[in-house]
Amino acid sequence: MNVLTNDQIKAFNRDGYLLVRGLFNAEEITLLGRASREDKAMDLSAAAVDDGKGHPVRLSAWNHPGDGIYGMFARCRRVVDAVEQLLDDEVYHYHSKMILKDARTGGAWAWHQDYGYWYQNGCLFPDMVSVMMAVDRATKLNGCLQVLRGSHKLGRVNHILSGEQAGADLERVEEAVARLDLVYCEMEPGDALFFHCNTLHRSAQNNSEFPRWSLISCYNAKHNNPYKESHHPRYTPLAKVDDSEVLRVARDRFAHNRTGGVDFVDFKKIDASAKSLAEK
Repeated sequence: MNVLTNDQIKAFNRDGYLLVRGLFNAEEITLLGRASREDKAMDLSAAAVDDGKGHPVRLSAWNHPGDGIYGMFARCRRVVDAVEQLLDDEVYHYHSKMILKDARTGGAWAWHQDYGYWYQNGCLFPDMVSVMMAVDRATKLNGCLQVLRGSHKLGRVNHILSGEQAGADLERVEEAVARLDLVYCEMEPGDALFFHCNTLHRSAQNNSEFPRWSLISCYNAKHNNPYKESHHPRYTPLAKVDDSEVLRVARDRFAHNRTGGVDFVDFKKIDASAKSLAEK
């Protein structure tokens, strides 16, 4: 199914990202927000990573999407088919994470590329895409994602340790910032941002009274199956679901007072901690 137009695909290839407004409707995203905030398993599994300035960045991450509400967002055709259009291949779920950027306390993410981490996991090609789905409104004030337009064309940049995060080499980042457009990706709940794994991105601290939670699902192309084992899976066929399943499963969760079905794992086991990355 073609979700994206040819113009949208061209824009993604040119800019390294694509913002799709209203990919999920108000009820779908409201139920996702309620589920994640009431999910004790998610809260207990959340790892805090220091941003180098004493502010924690909290997130929960998992490898396989499952059949619960989070899995429906990651497996629905409006997301997966769009990613397959962008990568021109079958894709599989590489991992997902919920970013828990709370009011007044949510820390910053340093400039980085996702492929700066995933390269270490045996992925030969940067044929990978992340999809950020806004649970809350994202603004400059509460630390929305920032991207450098066209930075995916720089290729992979070396990443070094900064606090407990691995950030892109600042010398190259500074040159890129001087030459490329800095874009603040302000989003409404239900918007989705598709971005290339080599796109440089960061986010500032949340100094506002408003939280900025978001679900990020990451995908790898089938032809880019990693050549070695890592904390993320090799090619695993992804069972897509019809878009209607998002709302059906979300409603069902609360109708039967279910708590969902995702096994969360520690962030440092799943996304190559800065320390282990720096040692490689």
